[in-house]
Amino acid sequence: MTSHPDAVTEAAERLAQAELKLVPCAPVRDLLGTTDVDAAYAVQRRLTARRLAAGAVVTGRKIGLTSTAVQRQLGVGQPDFGVLFGDMDASGPGPVSTARLLQPKVEAEIAFVLGADLDAEDLDLAAVRASVEHATAALEIVDSRVADWDIAITDTIADNGSSGLYVLGDIGVPLKAFEPRDAVMCLYADGQLVSEGLGTDCLGDPLEALLWLARTAREYGDPLRAGQVVLAGALGPMVSVRAGVTVRAEISGLGTVHATFTDKEVS
Repeated sequence: MTSHPDAVTEAAERLAQAELKLVPCAPVRDLLGTTDVDAAYAVQRRLTARRLAAGAVVTGRKIGLTSTAVQRQLGVGQPDFGVLFGDMDASGPGPVSTARLLQPKVEAEIAFVLGADLDAEDLDLAAVRASVEHATAALEIVDSRVADWDIAITDTIADNGSSGLYVLGDIGVPLKAFEPRDAVMCLYADGQLVSEGLGTDCLGDPLEALLWLARTAREYGDPLRAGQVVLAGALGPMVSVRAGVTVRAEISGLGTVHATFTDKEVS
């Protein structure tokens, strides 16, 4: 199925209104179909352009659906990506507000901070490894503007990869001292183990996920740049969160990252 240009406009407007009104909307696959990823990314680019026009600043990308556990949770069978913006960065000692989120869930991930552009034609694993300045533990607070997380691949791509917020740990480790595929992750909510996984659960190797993103972003004409943050994808199942809960992820080699959630606005 090839989506009509008007469908891209209508899908973007539906998702934008859901975010503005804080009311989840119907899936957009009735407009885009379930396989037209190019149309879905066209919706994502349109919504990104709106945010940039309103003054938002791009800080990087997130890779989604890299874990088979998350793919099973959502019934989606391939990775995707979304755009990270400065106002999504909830790192720091203070609480993380869910006031602007609709249906938040949390994932523990490895984040890569890039020290070089990834815009060459012949990108390979060695190139992406060399581009990484350091890795750090991260929490991604995913969200969906689509009611009840009823999403196909086109729904989540159009909805900026079901992105919400992210929290980065305090420790940055260069790859000469850390091998991403060897990582072991444990995620706790109020002290209870709620999710666990391995580096190999992220497309076999989080650096393979980064390579996939680098190639895909370049194909779409917007390559990864030095200084950007890349959330490499979940290492285990995502978990719903609510105000009052404290979440802590431990990732071997990278230490811990934590967040306490509140339903109040945080300045």
